[in-house]
Amino acid sequence: MKLNTALFWLLYLVLQLNLVSQVQAQSNESITQEVRDFYPLVMNAHPYLPSNQQDHKIGANLPIRKPLEANYLNAKEINYFKPGWELRVASDWDFFSARPEMGKILVIDFKQTSAEPGSNLAYRYLANHNSQNDLYEPWSSSKIFAYTAAIARVRQTLQIGANSRAGDVPIADLITSIHSYEPFGKADGNSNAIATYFANIAGRDGLTALFHDQWLMLANPAIRFRGAYDNDAFAPQDGLWHSGEQAFEVPAYAKSSDDPGHQTYRCEHCGLTGNKPMTTLAQAEWLKRLALHEREPLTRHPYLESVDLEVLFFGTGRSQSAKQVGGMIQGISLMLPKAIALAISGDENADPKQVLEEATRGHWRIWQKIGWGPSETRGSGENVVLAHVSLPHYQGGKEFTIAAQTTAPGDGEIYVNYAGIKMQALLSQSLQELFNSPQP
Repeated sequence: MKLNTALFWLLYLVLQLNLVSQVQAQSNESITQEVRDFYPLVMNAHPYLPSNQQDHKIGANLPIRKPLEANYLNAKEINYFKPGWELRVASDWDFFSARPEMGKILVIDFKQTSAEPGSNLAYRYLANHNSQNDLYEPWSSSKIFAYTAAIARVRQTLQIGANSRAGDVPIADLITSIHSYEPFGKADGNSNAIATYFANIAGRDGLTALFHDQWLMLANPAIRFRGAYDNDAFAPQDGLWHSGEQAFEVPAYAKSSDDPGHQTYRCEHCGLTGNKPMTTLAQAEWLKRLALHEREPLTRHPYLESVDLEVLFFGTGRSQSAKQVGGMIQGISLMLPKAIALAISGDENADPKQVLEEATRGHWRIWQKIGWGPSETRGSGENVVLAHVSLPHYQGGKEFTIAAQTTAPGDGEIYVNYAGIKMQALLSQSLQELFNSPQP
């Protein structure tokens, strides 16, 4: 689907002026139908997949940081495990021109420190209008946090990991089903129940601590994970995890409310952003560290192993052998790949997948988790995109982590579509600025 350009920006202007209801009242049926079609044809669509799916390497060969270049700093220079690292990163928190009404976006852009094998990575943090610490509800984009914390807990206590089976279901099938929202292998496609199960293994106190003194060391105390996604959680058929020939009992709360760290959505201290408030900085930093597990030892999670990340990103160990890849690469939605392709080609009529293929020789990777929904509490439709992107060969190799959030004021499911259209505008404009700005 190609959204008419004039319509695209008309809708954005209308959203910015908070006149969505007037648009819907208009007799222009083409607007209403395009808005309705945006959900099934773009937001909820199956992802594009690269032609080369055999290479399970995470990362592109990146340009080299110039000597003494302060626009990118490495992990040692930043010192991530000393509080206040957010103030020490190389950053431009007003890099993107998108106004606050358009949404929030943050990109962590990468370079190499030298041409030597195994050299350090260096980073710069880019946002729009200092929005990196603004709280919002992440919706389902936060499900990778539940997975991470659950696998880390099992690694820590039982010395087994994501290359196991929960009952007869490979963990790889479960994490793929979380992202695809469809049955995959032996997983039933109930993304919310599966993610709730992972959160019930991790425990909300432990999950929240990972954002603070147990891993990310974020300064914002309001960031936490204390909710769930469903009243019912996935349950292994025999109640056990299996690794090789061994079986293990993995403790998990039967109900989320059994967890002492659980909070109801409108708890006394929750505020309008609910029981899982996040920021673009928190979400992007978590995913960045997972993607760099092999390449950045200084920030890797202390209990996760490489295979746990292979399961997350590629679905290694999945039972559905007909699919060459699983995991995050099966994450639904075409908003981000369309925006990337437009930033590369500058041609809104070009085929997005073909643009990605030609620019990267078929080796591009987009690992993404979306989230969206209508909020009665805030009276709006909302959309969140969280992704790690690798574009080998393009501009000498480009790699970045991105988190973005948009809001469309109004009550009802249709406003989720409007938020998605707004997200497409935010991603398209911002990535063109990222890709086409002078290289520092």
